[in-house]
Amino acid sequence: MVEKKSGIDQALIRDLANILNETDLTEIEVEQDDLRIRVSRAGTQQYVQAPIAAPAYAAPAAAAPAAASAPAAAPARNPANVVSAPMVGTVYMAPAPGARAFIEVGATVKEGQTLIIIEAMKTMNQIPSPKSGKVTEILVDDGHPVEYGQALVVIE
Repeated sequence: MVEKKSGIDQALIRDLANILNETDLTEIEVEQDDLRIRVSRAGTQQYVQAPIAAPAYAAPAAAAPAAASAPAAAPARNPANVVSAPMVGTVYMAPAPGARAFIEVGATVKEGQTLIIIEAMKTMNQIPSPKSGKVTEILVDDGHPVEYGQALVVIE
């Protein structure tokens, strides 16, 4: 029988905090098995959150009214048209401050053309277009942090 480690890996939390400092991110989160660790600079708090299971006595219908009052979701997008962030970092829309942006809504792009730059660990990573097409949406703002898998650009 394999026992799970019940202690919190403090070295991992320190490493995550160091990544925050090095990249100027405000928050970073990692998930591994049943453990999720989020380190946030917003309130200078560091905490560990384990998954919380719904109580056995909770009725499924109880969640329905809350869902009905939720704000309207963004329009559904075809996943094949969405370019997602391949890493955590800070997004830049231009090659240098004050320079013209790589793309604009309505622009036609070619496969392999640089869409944006994501700075991660002091390295500038060019994010290429996975296909040719027209940019219909830009879902991120210049200079803001992005998470792994976050939608960046929609190309139709």
